[in-house]
Amino acid sequence: MADHQSREILDEAGKRELEERLGVFAGCPVCVTGATGFVGSNLTRRLLGLGAKVTILVRKTSNKGTVAEFAEAGARVIYGDVTDMDSVREAVGGQTYVFHIAAMFREARHADSVYYDVNLGGTRNILDAAEEAGVKRVLHCSTIGVHSHIVNPPADENEPYAPTDVYQESKCEAEKLALERFRSGRVDGAVIRPAMIWGEGDTRILKLYKGVSHRRFPVFGSGVMPTHWIYVHDLVNAFLLAAITPEASGQVYIIAGAEPVSLNNLVEMVAERAGVKPLPFNIPVEPVQWVGSIVETICRPLGVEPPIHRRRADFFTKSRAFNTGKARRELGYRPGQTLKDEVDRIYTWYQEHGWLN
Repeated sequence: MADHQSREILDEAGKRELEERLGVFAGCPVCVTGATGFVGSNLTRRLLGLGAKVTILVRKTSNKGTVAEFAEAGARVIYGDVTDMDSVREAVGGQTYVFHIAAMFREARHADSVYYDVNLGGTRNILDAAEEAGVKRVLHCSTIGVHSHIVNPPADENEPYAPTDVYQESKCEAEKLALERFRSGRVDGAVIRPAMIWGEGDTRILKLYKGVSHRRFPVFGSGVMPTHWIYVHDLVNAFLLAAITPEASGQVYIIAGAEPVSLNNLVEMVAERAGVKPLPFNIPVEPVQWVGSIVETICRPLGVEPPIHRRRADFFTKSRAFNTGKARRELGYRPGQTLKDEVDRIYTWYQEHGWLN
């Protein structure tokens, strides 16, 4: 049975209490890897807003506008890569907290070894440097993808590992390494497993919003499988809470929103917000999965990003619903809004920025 208390939303008093708790970051030296990505950039802005002394580890190819924004706001910029130990040591040295967000995500044009180099090797470098520097706590960003498909939802942190692609597998090995270091006492830290991340400015879920708004988004498969989303600002708060909660040492926390939603229902919610009707049919998913596999096989040796992915088609077939009771009890985590509020806020942002045109 679902943990109904996980549906509780942070009220105004709770939001004030949260801000008071997070006030400890004022003047605190922290490092963020992956600071120009979707999660990392939101986390960095939050830390800068709290008055933290932020160091970001970014690549020369990272978004220059975002890097300039953070530098202007007072962040210390270290150019390097999580696979380069010298730059990792420079970024991590002297920090109280390290938020390790950087990862190689789902880009099918890369060889499998690249995923392991970045996701596992990069995590090893961060942990080694943190141990050398005596960092107070490392917060490691994992993924609910380490579970892949949830047979009996909702799942909690005790759900067995069951990764099914190279991204999930490499992230799973990185999480195992982080937990081994944390629980052995070599490094203090905690693991955050985010659900499907979305929010204002997210480019991945934009395809669904735009497609539904223009009545060009068919649901593949039955559309009844539940998916749990996490609003990026709530995820950021969860990272910060895990950093300052002593009891979080060596722990894993699944962070998700107020409730899961089926794809059919999500499409209906977006369509209602857009003032349109959803398409009145679903499309079988199996042919799309086959085509995705074939296209990836052709494109990968050429170093070309495939126009269609097997993993993206698999999104329509996996059940991913979670119980966030542990984070609620131990961290004081609560989502800040309802699922409908999140859908509406994201839609409004896309609309105001002309992304739905």
